Amino acid sequence: MSKTFRPYQPNQGFLMPVSMRDWLPDDHLVFFLSDVVDHLDLSTIMRRYTREERGYPPYHPVMMVKVLLYAYCIGVPSSRKIAKRLEEDVAFRVLAANNTPDFRTISDFRQDHLRALAGLFVQVLRVCQEAGLVKLGHVSLDGTKVKANASKHKAMSYGRMKKDEDRLEREVKELLKRAQQVDEDEDREYGPDKRGDEIPRELAFRESRLKKIREAMEALEEEARQEAEESSSRKQKGPAVPDDKAQRNFTDPESHIMPTSGSRHFIQAYNAQAAVDSANQVIVAAAVTNEPVDNRQAEPMMQVVRANTGQMPRQMSADAGYYSGAAVENLTKMGIDVYMPPGQTRHGQVEAPAPRGRIPRGLSTAERMRRKLRTKRGRRCYALRKELPEPVFGQIKQGRGFRQFSLRGLDKVTGEWQLICTGHNLLKLYRARQRTSAGVQEPALAQFPGVARTHSVENRGIDNRPYRGPFWAA
Repeated sequence: MSKTFRPYQPNQGFLMPVSMRDWLPDDHLVFFLSDVVDHLDLSTIMRRYTREERGYPPYHPVMMVKVLLYAYCIGVPSSRKIAKRLEEDVAFRVLAANNTPDFRTISDFRQDHLRALAGLFVQVLRVCQEAGLVKLGHVSLDGTKVKANASKHKAMSYGRMKKDEDRLEREVKELLKRAQQVDEDEDREYGPDKRGDEIPRELAFRESRLKKIREAMEALEEEARQEAEESSSRKQKGPAVPDDKAQRNFTDPESHIMPTSGSRHFIQAYNAQAAVDSANQVIVAAAVTNEPVDNRQAEPMMQVVRANTGQMPRQMSADAGYYSGAAVENLTKMGIDVYMPPGQTRHGQVEAPAPRGRIPRGLSTAERMRRKLRTKRGRRCYALRKELPEPVFGQIKQGRGFRQFSLRGLDKVTGEWQLICTGHNLLKLYRARQRTSAGVQEPALAQFPGVARTHSVENRGIDNRPYRGPFWAA
């Protein structure tokens, strides 16, 4: 008797209509994310299509938003890879209802709506707040260097630019002189009606290179001028001159060469900032700067936390790179209990014992902070810095593979970083929903006053069935 196997007929068509929802388990991230997006306000994106009547009907913007957010949640930011997943990956096909926009359509949609997509970060954060995932008892701030979409070998220092400018200018003059001589020789040989205005390929390359170098030099000189104006300690007169070591990248001029954390290696990068809440590692503020150091970021980031959540955290911690006396004093005036060391502690250094008694009078801001961090409470609060942003960066860069931006320019990179952080917070919501399903009670999303269905797929699930309640319900 031969062995019996389960039916396998790859060419057999479906005999009954199939629901794509059956292709995935009921608790899959795709269904959760779809319900969340259905509750977000997408009117800014939808508004662009209200008066557009030209051409073939576009893909539904709600579907495109869901696909992009899901792609960032699972670490697939490339538009080409997203387009491939829409054809081969079941979860993407279910989410897109078998729509298959090409990579150019996906890329253009992200570029056209980047500001609105970045704005979803605050909406998702507010959902996290209403769900009880954000407490703002303690917020920890840190930054991580993320590679720019440019090679560091395409950067050039101001000193080298000056040398190359002189060299290229001499070469261009020489080539023009040679071209003119060739024209005169050809006129004598072929007659004056012969065209001789074609630019030699070698001359075109040198002229374009010289133009780029001059533009980069002007930009560096403008940066130096602005820094001189901002610095109250600068007394010398005359035009500000950039340092010969100041560099500018020709591919992404707003990115800078930066050292990686704990390494002597340098990369062409941006400095991505994140403030993380201690309750559930939810990111409550996200920003990007092209400054390699962090010492001017603490106060602005706490202002962003307040703008995003409506309140300041009770405590905040950050490493020594963020410290400045003015920042500590200003944050303390805002009502924040600050834990930020004035200097780094060397490995193996023996710390002084915890202080006792009243705080002596006349201590400077740095001395008071050192004393505060030696207390048991100070050590415990400062230790949260290692438990909050560092694991979040690990989840984003290692777990989901976000090590390089896809876009270029500070504004676009900031929007992409906020998309990445939105995906992180969505995953935190998803995990919390799983805990709800396991019996842990959480507030219902339906009570959240900020959500409103403003797009045309309201009251419908991703398989076009009637929507049966808030996504938060177990």
